[in-house]
Amino acid sequence: MKNFIAYCGLDCETCEARIATIHNDDALREKVAGLWSELNGVEITPEMINCTGCRISGVKTPFCESICPIRQCARSRQMETCGNCSEMETCRKLGAIIENNADALKRLKADQADQ
Repeated sequence: MKNFIAYCGLDCETCEARIATIHNDDALREKVAGLWSELNGVEITPEMINCTGCRISGVKTPFCESICPIRQCARSRQMETCGNCSEMETCRKLGAIIENNADALKRLKADQADQ
């Protein structure tokens, strides 16, 4: 389970992009692409919905692979997750995630406690 926690604390195991990838579910890819396109105001195609998990080896969505500022920051600092960062609770990059997802913050704090 711990490997499926993204740098930001989100649970990749429950991410529909990962589920679509693991099960090769094109209908779910279409659903996720539509939802994410609407939420982000950009066109996301079903072909972009392929991801094994943020910290797991394998394919990533284009956003997760090369755009996500949280993932880029944590990787550049060689951190297992943002839970290992002293700036976690004041970080502007991470702020939107932890302000809107109490479970993500709990996972990061648990990761911090494990260190």
